Amino acid sequence: MSDRLPPIPDAELSPEQKRAAAELSATARGSVFGPFVPLIRSPEMLNRLQRLGQYLRYDSALAPRLSEMAILVVARHWSQQYEWHVHHPIALESGLQGAKADAIAAGRRPEAMAADEAALYDTLDEVLHTQSVSDATWGRAIAAFGERGVIDLLGLAGYYSTLAMVMNAARTPLPPGVSAPLQPL
Repeated sequence: MSDRLPPIPDAELSPEQKRAAAELSATARGSVFGPFVPLIRSPEMLNRLQRLGQYLRYDSALAPRLSEMAILVVARHWSQQYEWHVHHPIALESGLQGAKADAIAAGRRPEAMAADEAALYDTLDEVLHTQSVSDATWGRAIAAFGERGVIDLLGLAGYYSTLAMVMNAARTPLPPGVSAPLQPL
């Protein structure tokens, strides 16, 4: 399958796209890559999404271990190879145990999770599969993260779901030489 929205040569970018690329390049992301390659077709959407992503990734109420675990759950849900490729090593560096990441990759609920990890996993599993969250799961999530943390968690899932849908639809490829890390479920 070929990339439906490959990189646009710099000389062919519109003034709005050039501004969006410059703004993105000035952030921690540093350049237009991955989901931002197709998103550059809508520079205002890219700008707004990247600002939301900046908050959710670096300033949310969730610890990096939990944010990255959430990203892996979303990447697995959407079978989004690029998202998994980028965030799996970050999740491990942030303290998520490899066995837990492996279970998520296999589409299984990880064993022996800490209470906050279980609350996160169960909340995302329910909302992604049933479009709702039970009272019991909601209560555990609120106890673990507080109201702001639960909203940030749901926002993180929505943001990374958006990126996953864009990349899946656009067929954004992995970097050259990288094999697909997720097996089909």
